[in-house]
Amino acid sequence: MEVVDLRRINIYFNCPIVASNSLKAPPGKSCSHPRNLSLHTKRRRSIHLSTSPAPVLTELVDQTEHSLAQEDYYYDSGKFAVFPNVQFLRNFPRNELFGKVVMVRFDTLILLQGMKEHKPLPESAFFTIRYLYNSRAKVFLVGSWNESANPKFNMEGSLSTKSVADFLSSMLELEVVLVKHVSGFMHLHADDIKKPGILLVENLFCFKGERANCSEFAKELTSGVDIIVNDAFSESHKVLASTVGAAKFCNACIAGFYFEEGQYKLKEIIKISERPYMAVIGGSKLADKAAALQSLVSKNTCDGLVFVGNMAFQIMHALGTPVPMKLVETGALEEAARIMEFAKSRNIAVILPQDVWCITDDVSEKIQIASVHSIPEGWQPVDIGPRSLEEMAYFLSVSKKITWLGPLRFSSRTQDKDGTFKLAEALGTLSNCNVTFVGKMEFEESLWKSKSYSHDNFLKSAAVVWEVLKGGKLPGLLALDRAYPFVVDWSVVYDDPMRPLVVDVGSGNGLFLFGMGRRRNDMNFLGLEMNAKLVVRCLEDVHLHGTHNVHFIATNATSTFRSIVSSYPGDLFLVSIQCPNPDFNKPQFRWRMLQRSLVEAIADNLVQGGQVFLQSDIEAVAKKMKEEFLMYGKGQLEVMETEELGWLKENPLGVPSDWERHVLGRGDPMYRLLLSKVENRD
Repeated sequence: MEVVDLRRINIYFNCPIVASNSLKAPPGKSCSHPRNLSLHTKRRRSIHLSTSPAPVLTELVDQTEHSLAQEDYYYDSGKFAVFPNVQFLRNFPRNELFGKVVMVRFDTLILLQGMKEHKPLPESAFFTIRYLYNSRAKVFLVGSWNESANPKFNMEGSLSTKSVADFLSSMLELEVVLVKHVSGFMHLHADDIKKPGILLVENLFCFKGERANCSEFAKELTSGVDIIVNDAFSESHKVLASTVGAAKFCNACIAGFYFEEGQYKLKEIIKISERPYMAVIGGSKLADKAAALQSLVSKNTCDGLVFVGNMAFQIMHALGTPVPMKLVETGALEEAARIMEFAKSRNIAVILPQDVWCITDDVSEKIQIASVHSIPEGWQPVDIGPRSLEEMAYFLSVSKKITWLGPLRFSSRTQDKDGTFKLAEALGTLSNCNVTFVGKMEFEESLWKSKSYSHDNFLKSAAVVWEVLKGGKLPGLLALDRAYPFVVDWSVVYDDPMRPLVVDVGSGNGLFLFGMGRRRNDMNFLGLEMNAKLVVRCLEDVHLHGTHNVHFIATNATSTFRSIVSSYPGDLFLVSIQCPNPDFNKPQFRWRMLQRSLVEAIADNLVQGGQVFLQSDIEAVAKKMKEEFLMYGKGQLEVMETEELGWLKENPLGVPSDWERHVLGRGDPMYRLLLSKVENRD
């Protein structure tokens, strides 16, 4: 089995802020995730998080003053909030992949780097596909690439789907079979389905429905697909049918190993863990990146900016320095001035080139050094000069963390003096300094040869990084299933974690579980509730009354049930889902709570003979829940004895919920049934 070294991400870290002149950090604050919903009860009875000490009650209340959407993120000292806790393939039960149809959205950058640029690829690039294939899943590859990316690549003048299939076959050492339509796995010809190996559908770039995130196109693409694995991290800033729209049509949508690696590197870039932290800015189009640059200086993310590309001339122009007008970008003046105002107000150092290598605009190969203040007419800057190189290297020499954003090449012109390359090479000699290059790096292979850098120092997805730095969200990331981010120490939560467990999905105000807990002290009770404020109140009552067999967690059980309950050391005996609140004004969200992934997780974790209790005051809702459990229960769930019209007249648990009392009090019926887990008959 191949192994990819994917480091664990620490949720908690200190976030000191330093001024660029003093390089002294005041005491930092520990940034904790608002889902740390635990209390000190008897013997400090709380959920223990492996990454941080358990907080006190006052901290708990403060942390849960956020909406559920906010709770899905962790914060870097309030600077960026972009990373929900998502489900990764490495944490997904491998046995659940066996025999499943898995659609893998692979990363286009792999094709461009491997096929067009003929550069070595990271080990993780294809690990997701191999892992799924070795897990006996039927792998169904989809991707999107510009077929005219390199006219010299093949005889057809494009990156044809056939050439892509051949390339993937050679890299995977597995047969990749081309399927010439995108109508989903269910509509494949029987001969195609029976073919061994891995299937590759047509290039999605050719279909408008992909870029338009067309719901019908996404539905057609995913027909017959059980699980989506998104490995296209470089396209996570886009809204695409194959990464966003498709998520709602499958049982699970999770991140692959390559996606996870990209997200880890991105987190490392924006995490303020080492000071001084410098950013080297290359490239052009300052107006497009102004929001990100303002964020870097206005939020004290970094201690200094070093400009090595054409954006430097926009800053000079804003400062009143004479600049050849042909170097001035439209719309950049005001943005550049605003960046400098932010930098000055926060004492952030900004380093600009003092001299540059220039070539003539004609076809001659003349090259000379010029001051940035007096570039001769008819000459074009192509690289930083020796004085600039020396000053920048000296300024960056004190850094503990450096992120290089943008190309190493100062200009698209091929004649240069390797000034920026020499600077990048010099950064590799700094001791105890974490250097990351973001974007397309022309000299990447040369830097690797210096043995100062490895693949870990490079992140290709520049557009994703710029989007995050300017405060944007990543739709491809947000579409993935959520995962509970913490490890629950059940021996601290309950007196005896080996007792049978009862889980109430959507526990609300907790009255049902408190009633059950008082009646059955031989069992443990767990409430999973999306409303964090209700969970806080329930935990306060647990603390107040010294209850030792009832606990609550604020989470979306639809995606986190498996990760939470599967770690419980005792048996899962009963799951109750009572009176879910369907949104009849938005049919697409009406049944979003009870999805196939939740039903399968319940069926998998229930002990033999365990039960599921369903009830609602709306008959259509109760019928829908029943249908979902019978359809997706893997043949392990069957309805127990019912009474009139197929429903139970009385609540078999003997403890009514608050809403149940309200409904019965007004004289309306409740629709109830019990299902039991039996031996699998499939």
